[in-house]
Amino acid sequence: MIPIRYVEPVYRPPSEAESLILPLTDGCSWNKCTFCEMYTAPQKKFRAREEAEVLESIRLTGERYGNDIRRVFLADGDALVLPTKRLLTVLEAIHTHLPAVRRISSYCLPRNLRKKSQQEIDELAAAGLKMVYVGAESGDDEVLALVTKGESFATTCEALEKLGNAGISRSVMILNGLGGQVYTHQHAVNSAKLANLTQPEYLATLVVSFPKGEQRFRADFPQWEPLDQQALFTEMEDFLSRLTLTRTVFRSDHASNALILKGTLGADKERLLAQVRQAIERPQEARLRPLWARGL
Repeated sequence: MIPIRYVEPVYRPPSEAESLILPLTDGCSWNKCTFCEMYTAPQKKFRAREEAEVLESIRLTGERYGNDIRRVFLADGDALVLPTKRLLTVLEAIHTHLPAVRRISSYCLPRNLRKKSQQEIDELAAAGLKMVYVGAESGDDEVLALVTKGESFATTCEALEKLGNAGISRSVMILNGLGGQVYTHQHAVNSAKLANLTQPEYLATLVVSFPKGEQRFRADFPQWEPLDQQALFTEMEDFLSRLTLTRTVFRSDHASNALILKGTLGADKERLLAQVRQAIERPQEARLRPLWARGL
């Protein structure tokens, strides 16, 4: 068994399926986003783990699996909330005890980087932080306020620019349908504007969903009405058509997505748009994922 203490449920991005999950914190330091159910369980109350526990976990893992682990994902919701000095200590320990590691990544709330200087971000990159996953959710300030994201277009751009300047790959996520019927167009327009301005290395879309119910979400966003499947495709077309990305890997293949889209923007933009338009005009030919197979 891996000598690491986990507090369930444990979350990580799909692309980290083969990574060692190394918790530096439990839960999420913000945890007010009304669309998010990941860290609402009582046992997920936010706390930073003791540095001694983390370093001992790294050492013991290295003794058992040191030459077999290639990737490490720093958990939970926002490990980068920790002071830079502590993060650098952890990164050094990973390279000391897990010498085969080639990529270290983490989730990151944009707010976590506000108090970190560009020099600090550069130091983290030099110490081995290769990729950061940023849940932007939307580029529209009205939508962000209604879902209690605690961020804005400007703060998200600032964080992505700091990471990009340091050479850290950025994987940005947008929530299809987050603005509901009223804000669907401005959600699509400003989310595309955010991506165009920051040119992330990776971009993904998920469909907003509420497995535990909509009550918490609607308390702050009472006018929200969900988009039906055709409207979700229309919003996706609106979003994709406005993207002017040059070398961004695009994925819309999460279990919540009815239409699986994969490509590189801008090389594959027209093909992806054609797939979306087919789903709008001839859904019976679009090979949509059946509802039972979707993570809703």
